[in-house]
Amino acid sequence: MAIDLSSALTSLKQGLVIAYPTEAVYGLGCDPMNQHAVQTLLNHKQRPVKKGLILVAGSFDELAPYVDLSNISDVIWQKINATWPGPYTWVLPKSKLCPSWISGEFDSVAVRVSKHQVIAQLSKSYKGAIVSTSANLAGQTPALNALQVFAMFGNSLGDVIDAPLGDANNPSQIFDALTGKQFR
Repeated sequence: MAIDLSSALTSLKQGLVIAYPTEAVYGLGCDPMNQHAVQTLLNHKQRPVKKGLILVAGSFDELAPYVDLSNISDVIWQKINATWPGPYTWVLPKSKLCPSWISGEFDSVAVRVSKHQVIAQLSKSYKGAIVSTSANLAGQTPALNALQVFAMFGNSLGDVIDAPLGDANNPSQIFDALTGKQFR
């Protein structure tokens, strides 16, 4: 599936929020290093910064700058790698580069290597990870298509990528890499 992502890439570079399909629901995203863009995204969702956000990419190389793997054993790393790419988010210790507006009140950051082709193409073309949070207002049902995104957010987003969702029935499962605890 080749999709023209030029408008979405321009929006990301301009510090705007975009919407895109993920494995199970539409997501909102932006440049994780742009504090203004992240705050705009949080305002759209009516979500507090302290909760933290997920970063997504098509390969771990695009996520690596945000995490500190020094305390992750080979066994844990193999377990994580066995789930990627796919709808599995792992909470890992954050690196010094990871900004507090991404990690929230935590010393960790949630990351996912997605198998969704749009996300893989987008992060590869952008040359980095993007923020990934469900496209909905806090507490409401996430959007499942571009029309639902427009119904919720109108024309307030930089771009909405209209493409099919992946084959997952639920948003990604979230696990703590150090404890194995499942959050979602």
